Amino acid sequence: MVIVLGTNLVLALGCTNPVPVVDQSKSVRQIPVKTVTLAQSEIQRTTQQPATVHAFHRTEIRVKATGFIKSLYVDIGDYVEAGRELATIDVPELVQQKQVMENRIRRLEADERKFQAGLNLAEARVRAAQAMMSEAEFKLAGAEALLAAAQAEFDRTQDLVQRGSLQNRMLDEARKKRDSESANINATRSTIESASADVAVTEALVELSRAELATAKADTQIARAQLQELDVQISYATVKAPITGIVTARTAEPGDLVRALSEVGKGDPLFVISQVDKVRVRIPVPEADAPFVNQGDQITLTFPSFSAEAPIQAVISRRSSHLDPSTRTMIAEADLSNEDGKLLPGMFGQARIDFANVTIANVLPSQAIRFEDGGKAYVYVVDQDDTVSVVPVTTGMDDGNSIEILSGIQLGQRVIDSHLKRFTDGQRVKPL
Repeated sequence: MVIVLGTNLVLALGCTNPVPVVDQSKSVRQIPVKTVTLAQSEIQRTTQQPATVHAFHRTEIRVKATGFIKSLYVDIGDYVEAGRELATIDVPELVQQKQVMENRIRRLEADERKFQAGLNLAEARVRAAQAMMSEAEFKLAGAEALLAAAQAEFDRTQDLVQRGSLQNRMLDEARKKRDSESANINATRSTIESASADVAVTEALVELSRAELATAKADTQIARAQLQELDVQISYATVKAPITGIVTARTAEPGDLVRALSEVGKGDPLFVISQVDKVRVRIPVPEADAPFVNQGDQITLTFPSFSAEAPIQAVISRRSSHLDPSTRTMIAEADLSNEDGKLLPGMFGQARIDFANVTIANVLPSQAIRFEDGGKAYVYVVDQDDTVSVVPVTTGMDDGNSIEILSGIQLGQRVIDSHLKRFTDGQRVKPL
């Protein structure tokens, strides 16, 4: 009856514990085992992560013109060069606005010519007024000379009259001549003052004409700038490919009404162009491995679509150096040539990254580590008195031959190597 109970106990415990409890107190023979020691070793870190193929460049093409689609020139699957026309949009209102603006510019240019002519006329008037003033000043000088001569003749005649050499009648004639020349000087001076005023007025008219001409030129420049703006808006009606690639999506149909969107990225794109002669393979690297990823690290890529082919070898081209808060992963990218178009954006595969840096780690042979059904790892530690202890451990990198031990046991501790038998706490063994 005792034997039956013991058997039932072992079976019951076996259902809840990965390490069967066997009563070894009555065992006589110690099981011989081979042991290995936890030791430090240089290992190359690797990580196996999912990988996704992306177009090297992917452009979603939206429009900045509102109107009806007049013509479509491409469809999905077409190869397009950068700058090729994809579609045209009918924008008659912009064309009409351009015609109105061109007519306005012609009128403004006519105003410029009118104000330029007015300026030329005002400048001519200034020159005429200045000439008249110069002529009056010249006449004034002559009149002053004649007055001086008349005054001298009057003085001489008066002296002769006083001496009795001449009659008084001669003095009256000399006085009249002097007074006439004096009046002539006053008239000339008035002419000079009038000419000076004319010069001031005509110079003011010149300044006014210059201001009017400058205003007309500024209005013309504004109108030309507005015409250029209209030309830019009209150019948006011709949708062109910004990059060279394959048209991978098209949502537009002839006659569809499309609207210019003020928000970038809003609404469905008319076309999607993807550059696929070169692709990016993006690999989300977990936080634990992210610090060890460097540009140039070797990558081995496998895809279910090409399971019969040899893995693709590549290198890390760049890393984002940023962890996504939602996934705690860092994106690493590898660039691959895809001239044959075999790799399609969206393909899913696996990537093994071989880190270039060599790491010193505590390792055990893979066969020395056991795993429960739930995936938790443990080892059989052999104490100094050859007693077994079942110790849970935390594992790290696994290269297929050795497994890194992060915690659970210390350097130099012995553990049982590969063995078919299970052991329990307190069981004595015979190390070989």
